[in-house]
Amino acid sequence: MSSRTASRLGLLPAAPKRPKAPGAINTEGLRTASRPCGAPLADQRIPPRYRLAEADHPEVTTWVQQVTLACRPGPGGTPGIAQGPSLLIAGPTGSGKTHQAYGAIRSLLKAGVRLRWNKLTATELYASQRPRQGADLEREMRDLMACPLLVLDDLGAAKASEWTEELTLRLVDHRYEHLLPTIFTTNLAPGEVKNALGDRTASRLAEMCERAILTGTDRRRRTAA
Repeated sequence: MSSRTASRLGLLPAAPKRPKAPGAINTEGLRTASRPCGAPLADQRIPPRYRLAEADHPEVTTWVQQVTLACRPGPGGTPGIAQGPSLLIAGPTGSGKTHQAYGAIRSLLKAGVRLRWNKLTATELYASQRPRQGADLEREMRDLMACPLLVLDDLGAAKASEWTEELTLRLVDHRYEHLLPTIFTTNLAPGEVKNALGDRTASRLAEMCERAILTGTDRRRRTAA
């Protein structure tokens, strides 16, 4: 009996999965078939800290409604994201920006939207695009560019350079041109975006994004106290 036949019959153990290289982007949610609301995959991909997150900011809930209304029927008639506005959530550290972003995802799932999404910080984006053995950086970038819903957290928090500016512009420009909903979070004040990200990126963000401005003290420190 050949090893291939034995493997099909379950007589040989399955080959172990290769560990992800440092800096690799989690693309499981991008390459897995879309699941409807309530599917375990959609819930499990939300980190435990945010599994009960609720989007309660008026601009965030309005954005969720706009994206839901723009959905198109998919397999079985379940609505899926096609095109729609993006959302920029701005505020100081600890004001609840990431909480609102995950709350928006949960609200879309509750509305029955068939949702494929990915979330990463700007720092993770730049780290993932640095050369590493065995990585297909272009494929990873294309996955992010084409993802139906992308959350890019902490935009402007990483140390800026000409390279990071061009990388951010490439991602933002593709999603701008194709009207792909994107949630950005940032600590930057409105007047700081141009200096931190460049004029071309700031211009696109201004046109493509609804804005939710959060205020208040650092909730993490308040909770710890």
